Amino acid sequence: MKSAIRISALLWADILVGYAMFVMQDYLTDVWGLSFTHAAAILNIWNGISFILQPLFLFFVVDAFLGNFGMLVISSTTYTLGIFFLFMSAPPILANSTGTCKQYEQECIGRTQKALFYTGMALIAVGVAGNNVSVSSFLEEQDKETHDYGAVIGCLRIPSMIMVALVGLIGAIALPYIKPWTIRFGIPAICTAIAWLSFLTGLCCYKYNILGPERNKILGPERNKILEPERNKIGKMCRMFSLEMLPMLITFIACGIVSSTGNTYFVEQAKNLDRNLGKWKVPTQMLLLAQTWLGRLLAFLAGLIFKGSTSRFIVAKLFAVLCCTAAALIEKMRLNKVRNHSLLDSPDEDIPMRVYWLLFQFVLLGGLDSLLEKSVDEFNEDESDGEEPERPWLKIFTKGVSGVGYLCSVLSVYVVGRISGKGGKPSWFQFTLNRSHLDRYYWVLAVLSGVSIVLFVVGRLCCRCRNR
Repeated sequence: MKSAIRISALLWADILVGYAMFVMQDYLTDVWGLSFTHAAAILNIWNGISFILQPLFLFFVVDAFLGNFGMLVISSTTYTLGIFFLFMSAPPILANSTGTCKQYEQECIGRTQKALFYTGMALIAVGVAGNNVSVSSFLEEQDKETHDYGAVIGCLRIPSMIMVALVGLIGAIALPYIKPWTIRFGIPAICTAIAWLSFLTGLCCYKYNILGPERNKILGPERNKILEPERNKIGKMCRMFSLEMLPMLITFIACGIVSSTGNTYFVEQAKNLDRNLGKWKVPTQMLLLAQTWLGRLLAFLAGLIFKGSTSRFIVAKLFAVLCCTAAALIEKMRLNKVRNHSLLDSPDEDIPMRVYWLLFQFVLLGGLDSLLEKSVDEFNEDESDGEEPERPWLKIFTKGVSGVGYLCSVLSVYVVGRISGKGGKPSWFQFTLNRSHLDRYYWVLAVLSGVSIVLFVVGRLCCRCRNR
């Protein structure tokens, strides 16, 4: 029981870091002075790499060499170092040592701060990928060694859900009221360090295996028995690149492009909008909370109506189309407010428009991600031929494919910006959001998502006809 709590603490710290990272778009534009597209590109590359690393860690590190325990030791350590470097990159921390100023201004960001920031982001990407791959599986390894497996799971489920909700509320409500970025980064850094130390204190209690060195000493039939599950998983991964699975791969790449807007362009839209709810100024992180929980509710309701992984994949893509459509219409409304109040060249001025309009696109995006994950789980169960899958390998693999979509979003913004700026016309992407036409880019994503639905349906139909 105690070992399971120590391992789960890694996930709770990850949630708090996620809420701190949710407003990183604001940090890069306000403090670093970057354009909103440049800041979004940095975050989408970071997200894409963290997703792509997950299947690589699963197949070539965890299952082939280190095992879950070894992966968690490395990932939790890099995670802790990464968020610590992020904290150290804030201007006031090393101002005296580097000779820079202490204000949160562009002039106070020197080479040392940039090096620490990018190093920290890289280490956090490794930590996020390793934790996502191994935390749940390592928990299952501990539980399966106990005789009261069902009782342990039952006792931990409710407290874990309460802790997830509590940490989420702290990240969404309490953390945003802390204005200095050093403290905003420092609190998650302290919590992550505590979770890391708590995990390491249970080394003598965990049940684990280091796969690589010991496995190489095994010969004969016993070695083939141990390696057979790994060969099966590699074979399944190779089949994912077959022609039959091409429609699914396109689906996840397209969904990755849409999902990349969540903590970048959606957050940029929310900046300077009216967030007052009576006397309470609602934090921007509440949108992430709504995206997570209301999105799951939307996916749950859709799952009750539509059965089967194929139907749910299509509905998830419809959510993507609706999300981009809602984002385009709401951004057009925001731009009209900006023009009507002569705020085109005043990016820091408040806009007389309620931020709650953005709930539509945030909730639809949460429904897309949640329903897509459920569809993958159902498809994974079908692929296991009625047997309990050893590990949600397909979910982790599809996250890697979605990571490619995040990277493609950076390319898509560049291409759309170049094409829209041809013939001497102003590009859809200017330095500030008020001067840009982000609504038109959302329409492009809506069309792209619609085309991916058609390709998915046609591809699945062709595969069924071919198998008959």
